[in-house]
Amino acid sequence: VIFKTQDGIYYKVSSNAGDNLLELAQTAGLPIDAPCSGNGTCGKCLARIMAGTVDDIPNMHLAPEAREDNWRLLCQSSVVADVTLWVPAGAGSFKKGIQTADLSSPEELERYNASIDAIFSSGLVRGCAQEGYGVAVDIGTTTVTAALIDLGTGQVVGKASSGNGQIRYGADVINRIIQQEKPGGREKLQRAVREETLLPIIDELCAQAGIEPVQVARCVIAGNTTMEHLLVGADGSTIRLEPFIPEFLELEGKTSADIGLGFAPDAPVIFAPNVGSYVGGDITAGVLDTMLWTSEQMTLFIDLGTNGELVFGNADFMLTCACSAGPAFEGGDITWGMRATNGAICAATIDEETMEPTFTVIGGGAPVGMCGSGIIDIVAELYRTGIINPRGKFAREGARVLYDESNVGRYVLATREESANGSEIFIDEPDIDNFIRAKGAIFSAIRTMLKSLDMPVEAIERVMIAGGIGSGINMANARAIGMLPNLPAECFSYIGNSSLVGACAMLVSDEAAAKVMELGRNMTYLELSVEPGYMDEFMAACFIPHAAVICRGPGAGGDGPKWARGRGRWPK
Repeated sequence: VIFKTQDGIYYKVSSNAGDNLLELAQTAGLPIDAPCSGNGTCGKCLARIMAGTVDDIPNMHLAPEAREDNWRLLCQSSVVADVTLWVPAGAGSFKKGIQTADLSSPEELERYNASIDAIFSSGLVRGCAQEGYGVAVDIGTTTVTAALIDLGTGQVVGKASSGNGQIRYGADVINRIIQQEKPGGREKLQRAVREETLLPIIDELCAQAGIEPVQVARCVIAGNTTMEHLLVGADGSTIRLEPFIPEFLELEGKTSADIGLGFAPDAPVIFAPNVGSYVGGDITAGVLDTMLWTSEQMTLFIDLGTNGELVFGNADFMLTCACSAGPAFEGGDITWGMRATNGAICAATIDEETMEPTFTVIGGGAPVGMCGSGIIDIVAELYRTGIINPRGKFAREGARVLYDESNVGRYVLATREESANGSEIFIDEPDIDNFIRAKGAIFSAIRTMLKSLDMPVEAIERVMIAGGIGSGINMANARAIGMLPNLPAECFSYIGNSSLVGACAMLVSDEAAAKVMELGRNMTYLELSVEPGYMDEFMAACFIPHAAVICRGPGAGGDGPKWARGRGRWPK
């Protein structure tokens, strides 16, 4: 079997009749996106037959005309004879093309410097036991970002990012855990994040500073609970199984030699602590950045990514949970969804009269799909203009609204002639339904946390959004569709990659590292999957904006009630 990429690279692998083509592509080392881990539910692992033939199962994500044009889903195809397949460039864009908060822009560096100054203005002291250089790493489910820092000056001397090589084994942590349970799976996933992702990033960082990896004397890693387990080769099975107890929450005493990172062998590798199965070190490090732990304001901290993790509280208490938002915010479960790479629609408006769209495409030019921030805008605009109703069903007729033979509606953003790939770019009712469930998971998690504290939504005094997707979100649209609470606009702020910032602070300060350990131990973890009433809240949130007007404060139609605010006080 030969896979030929759009970039002209060939991958050749021997096979037996009946072998699955996606598994063969993964075996060959072909970087190909498979958010659903080969279950046939995302339609992303497309390839075109150039020579030969395959045996395949017809799939709803592959239109009849595309199949006639020799397109196939690799996960639904198997070998019958020699075959050559052409793989589009977008299939591997998760490796290098994803836009992420990696301190690469002046705005991010300015935000980073302000955050570091705030952290060390709290009384924590800079300085650590090591000298020379250190590396801070944020291991996300989708992307990995890192910074090389001079431990003496605290200056960032290198920064780099990449897609997490594990993506081809599934977009979410559950699929990754299932993959690691298969024979050889644990080693395969560890290799994907270490050899294929981290080591190239480390080499790039060191090249920027003109040093060798063995000159690195200290490392801090912040990742969600599953990512930390998979990196060290620990068993992640118990993360997804009741009673949801990870193999470890804190991991101490590890060195570069233990993890295989190529630094000085005795260089300590410090892991930000986990709080529960789905709230990990990326959140504990992120909380350090938010300064929530020093504030009297009731603060909601949301890290938006492949999963949604939330922390609510102030200097007196911190409650945390994670919601299964799924990969919709990363473009998964959406027919023409994609990650924030070149060709993705990242912002959009729709004319109320003509129903014609206007959109912004990353990198310019014609679109090939839509990323998370674009999907939020599109759904908000479809609702605002009355094209869809609160249930996400189409309610208006027009040239851009079409129906298939099963009467399933879709809104066409770009016709075949208007798109970059010759395909019709659309969002249909199943896509909208998937997205509504994702945004509903976020809002219902907020409601459930507040309900457990007997607090109303209006008690939230500020909302801090972190994560790569957060940078492109139109907050007004996110509030309009019921993804975020309908609070005044001034309550919201975007804080960038809080996990990496927190990891950097831990890197240059033993006291900051100890503080993150303390924060992790003091956070109360709420397991939503067993929380009474959560499913009721979730079902109520699966409308646009949601089943009831939860908050009528400023900006929501009137001044609303005046709630008592202050440290530790809220209305009953």
